Amino acid sequence: MTKIEIPPDHPRRVSLETREAIIEGHESHIVATAGLLAHGRGEAFDYLIGERTTELAATAARAAVAALLSAKHPVISVNGNACSLVPEALVELSEICGAPLEINLFYYMKEREDAIKAALFAAGAKEVLGTKDRPSTIIPELSSNRRKVDPDGIGSADVILVPLEDGDRTEALKAIGKFVITIDLNPMSRTAVYSDITVVDNIVRVIPLMVELAREMKDFPKDTLHEIVKNFDNTENLDNSVRIIMDHLAASAIDISERRRKFETGVRDQ
Repeated sequence: MTKIEIPPDHPRRVSLETREAIIEGHESHIVATAGLLAHGRGEAFDYLIGERTTELAATAARAAVAALLSAKHPVISVNGNACSLVPEALVELSEICGAPLEINLFYYMKEREDAIKAALFAAGAKEVLGTKDRPSTIIPELSSNRRKVDPDGIGSADVILVPLEDGDRTEALKAIGKFVITIDLNPMSRTAVYSDITVVDNIVRVIPLMVELAREMKDFPKDTLHEIVKNFDNTENLDNSVRIIMDHLAASAIDISERRRKFETGVRDQ
């Protein structure tokens, strides 16, 4: 497929570049076909929060980093979409937080695993867990391919970052006593609701933000990190995230009328 040249002044440049990254990931076997649909659904919710990192999301990201830094054995789970969109940032976050990267796929194919592993190593990873050549253990609460996890990774982790995942696995991980952090643009999803910390934001914005926060917070005392996590209320976080969507929709209704008026009178948006 020929790569589309996106004009620098295109108003949807970032969105289109992100779509191109997902498409390229699909063509190189990193992203499952279903991952294209999942990305489109996420992009729709990104519209609803204004395609920006809200103050609420930044607060959740800070709590997420605190949880990773204060964990005894944190792990970052990686699927195709996450690997396709932010491989370098995932590797950097992994290194700063001492959280190994583990491949965990719902739509498992050996070629996908190999492609994701190669992409992570190309991004600077020194080790990748969860591959076919490594030992595996089972999450008994799951029946999908995601039930197989690395005993040195998710199997023994106390804190797990599961970006762009699904409710079944989040619920199963909680059932076996794991502390779960997720990144989900839909604050009403099962993944968001079941998690201990949900960052309602686009992964292309929030993982780089978490890297910045991790650099700032890596030398914080453990007591300070624990206090940040303790003071975070995910129920309140999700309630307020829904309110942000509602407020944005209300403001957009007014904005639509104004934009149409300008269009009809020949005044273009800048």
